[in-house]
Parts: sequence; structure tokens; C-alpha cells
Amino acid sequence: MAMSGVKLTENCMTVYNDIQKGKKHTYAIFVIKNGEIDVEKLGEKGNTYEQFLEDLQQKDGAKDDCRYGVYDYEYKFAPEGADAQFKSKIFLLCWCPDSSAIKKKMLYSSSFDTLKRAFVGVHKVIQANGQDEVEQGAVEEVLRATDRN
Repeated sequence: MAMSGVKLTENCMTVYNDIQKGKKHTYAIFVIKNGEIDVEKLGEKGNTYEQFLEDLQQKDGAKDDCRYGVYDYEYKFAPEGADAQFKSKIFLLCWCPDSSAIKKKMLYSSSFDTLKRAFVGVHKVIQANGQDEVEQGAVEEVLRATDRN
């Protein structure tokens, strides 16, 4: 349990295992409601990164809202002297836009540790506060930084 007192629902772990081990979904979006982190939306296989961003970037009235996302990201990896191959890396994202409510940002930031500890096997953890940090190119750059050429 996080410092904020927010707990993870059992469904979160089931969905994460479906993404990590079962490869049943491309991504999942999580939301904090009623003092728990729960699954809000699942991205079916074949959904694009643009669809992920659309599901992630919700509004709370007139303000932007915070969300968590887990994405099984596939990209082409071409190490020197070897054939190109497809790689898959799972990243965990905390989306807290600067334009969202301060209380929401504090709640999501302080509860993020709960997900980080629960989701074992995540390759990269990303904290994003602006559109430039969640663009596909920026995220892929972070994931590729761990590759060995």
C-alpha cells in the first residue's frame, strides 16, 4: 500500500499478467477511484499508440486528468552486424499533466509506488507531465536506451 493509502484491486494484477505473460492486450489504463487503483480500459491487440494516448489523456471536467498506463511496446531492433528483429518491452507510465488539479497530481504521484512494486518485470518506468514526454518517439527513445548494440 502506498503512502497515500490507495490499494491495488485484484483485477489490476490479473490484467498486468495477461499483458506480460499472456500477451492478451497491448495496453491497460488504470484510474484511482474510491480509494483504489482499478482498470479503466484495455487496449486490444492491434491497437495503436495513438489509441493508447487517447485512452490515457482523459478530462476531469475542464481540466486534464491523471492516469496510469502499462504498454507492451514492440519495435524493430537492428544491432550492428546482426539481422533486424522485433523486440517487446513493457513500460509503466504515470501521466500527470501540469494542467491537472494539484490534489490529483499529488494522489497519483504518491500512489505510483504501489504499481511499481506490484508490476514485477516492467522494463521502464516513465513519469510524464507534458505531451512531449508521452509522444511515441520520446518513449521509444527511453526504451531503446537500454538496448545493447
